[in-house]
Amino acid sequence: MHSRTPENDDCFAVRQAARHISQLYDRHLSQVGMTTTQFSILGALDGGSSLTMMELARAMVMDRTTLVRVLGPLLRNGFVASEPDWRVNRRLQFALTGSGRVKLNEAMVHWRAAQDEFERKFGPEQAAFLRCELFRVTRDVSNT
Repeated sequence: MHSRTPENDDCFAVRQAARHISQLYDRHLSQVGMTTTQFSILGALDGGSSLTMMELARAMVMDRTTLVRVLGPLLRNGFVASEPDWRVNRRLQFALTGSGRVKLNEAMVHWRAAQDEFERKFGPEQAAFLRCELFRVTRDVSNT
């Protein structure tokens, strides 16, 4: 039987690292009034096609309630638009607006600064390896 300590707790290590990295990116993105989650949502919608709430929640790995709360300011500020999906009643499609694309491009400068700071502190090769491994974890450990 293994004892639970922070040194051997995978979940604790990943969550602690995620909080530190998120704080670094949030610090940079706050200069344009945006959080890392909002930035990621705008990025997810930047492909040109709209997404349903379920598709966006799945892409963001977020529950619907949290996603609705984070989407609120983006909708109010006109960065994201919601439109009814005519194929299915009562289902909304979310799309990036023109002003959302402008905001995303503005935020991209600050995201790049955060990315550069992280890679400078952690090392570019280590960051690339970590990114690859985290995407592998997402793919292999996902419960979908």
